[in-house]
Amino acid sequence: PGRLIDLIKRKAVKLDQLRFLVLDEADEMMNMGFKEEVDEILAYTPAEKMTWLFSATMPPPIKKVVRKYMHQPVEIRVSEGQQVNGNIEHLFANVRARDKRAALMRFLDLHEDMKGVVFCRTRRETQDLAEALLRDNFKADALHGDLSQPQRDRVMSRFKSHELQVLIATDVAARGIDVDDLTHVFHFSLPDDLSYYTHRSGRTARAGKSGVSIVFLDSREQHRIHRLERELGIAFKRTTVPQVEDIAAKKVRSWCLNVLESKVKGKLDPKLLDQANLLFANLTKEELTAKLLASELERLQLSDAGDLNDLPKKTHPPKKKFKHGKPQAATTHKPKNFKKRRKPPKKSKQKQ
Repeated sequence: PGRLIDLIKRKAVKLDQLRFLVLDEADEMMNMGFKEEVDEILAYTPAEKMTWLFSATMPPPIKKVVRKYMHQPVEIRVSEGQQVNGNIEHLFANVRARDKRAALMRFLDLHEDMKGVVFCRTRRETQDLAEALLRDNFKADALHGDLSQPQRDRVMSRFKSHELQVLIATDVAARGIDVDDLTHVFHFSLPDDLSYYTHRSGRTARAGKSGVSIVFLDSREQHRIHRLERELGIAFKRTTVPQVEDIAAKKVRSWCLNVLESKVKGKLDPKLLDQANLLFANLTKEELTAKLLASELERLQLSDAGDLNDLPKKTHPPKKKFKHGKPQAATTHKPKNFKKRRKPPKKSKQKQ
């Protein structure tokens, strides 16, 4: 809305001849605080026009817009059931909240050819995660409400041209993303409104293709998976965060195949080739392979944070022991050198 107002004031857009007006995702515009901007835009439109309003919900602010700008509106309701694409594989991984970032990096490392979107709840979380991935040399960028339209267009252009492997986005900013070859959707945390899960996962498996939707689930969100299954009629499967050993094995295999399949371009300098052969002359084939492999692993810089699938076990206080249906009195730990105080002897009654 802000961009359109700017164009109107610069007289780049004129709405006085408008015949059809479409207010799409009106509830989201109200939630984002665009009511004043919408009112200002509609003030430039003619009184006689056809207005179509689309909204997933009908809260009071939307009803006010309907009463103010629509004349004898016809309301059309569609089924509230959330239709989930059948070509999507729904997975969840049990991960501690503090390990979610490292878990995401392992999936990106293992699937280098993936093209994915990671959904976060807040703009701050989105920006922080994108910056962390960039620091670790992942091809990532953020998409959230703080970006200007030119910045948003630039990010989307890089993503569509495969310059970026992964896009970190908020739910609102990701609306309208239309990319056919998206392979993965990651949920860094589940949305408060579970219907958003359908919108998120639906970004993949388009145009008849298949896709994967992975939820990083910490201990506080365990119960929400069952609710999603019940409400959306889908079945989740448990997956595990890749181990560093698996990532290293795949990358080394890829590196070896690239070396085998690579062709020497042009003619090598015989002097350089003789020098290399001379330096490696005392090494066996196994020693040379080991040195080259060690050098490649060092270049990969794979960090080992252990098994990220292990959730901390909850500790429960010891249960009270019951005897004959009644709780026993609490026992206390006696300090060392504790001497039980002797009871005084009972006085015996003398016979008279």
